[in-house]
Amino acid sequence: MEILNTELPGVLHIRPRVFGDARGFFLELFHAGRFAEQGLNLNFVQDNLSRSRQGVLRGLHYQIQHPQGKLVTCLQGEIFDVAADLRRSSPTFGKWTSVTLTGENHEMLYIPPGFAHGFYVQSESADVLYKCTDLYHPEHERTVIWNDAELGVRWPLTGAAVLSEKDLQGVRLADAECYP
Repeated sequence: MEILNTELPGVLHIRPRVFGDARGFFLELFHAGRFAEQGLNLNFVQDNLSRSRQGVLRGLHYQIQHPQGKLVTCLQGEIFDVAADLRRSSPTFGKWTSVTLTGENHEMLYIPPGFAHGFYVQSESADVLYKCTDLYHPEHERTVIWNDAELGVRWPLTGAAVLSEKDLQGVRLADAECYP
């Protein structure tokens, strides 16, 4: 696998080796030993799978307690995947990065604890798998509003974003509970 650094230290763009032939393809989404060889000693405790239709925007989510690291991949379709640094002590606080993940490119984004995560579905639908390093605790979940001007994520919208009620209630970065 190839691991690429992004503009945000700790957020990694991962390109796995894909073995393909006339039958289809094979790849390892996660192999603890191979990730450890690259300095990523990760202990995943929960897998999540979402299916969303075109135009759905999910995020920007994080847990203020029990922060989760996430290994995100798009199994089918195409998403614009975003990580935003919410660590106040970080020199990249309030900055974001993005990667386009597709069922064709098989790429992944590793988002460490301390970051918010969100994605926008660009294809007709998308199935997104994310492995998490901590369990989901709804009482600690927080949302930064997707269109916060200070954060300034440049979402590639092709119409009005389809949002959940929870995501519509997200707060501005200036008002968000953040990490130290």
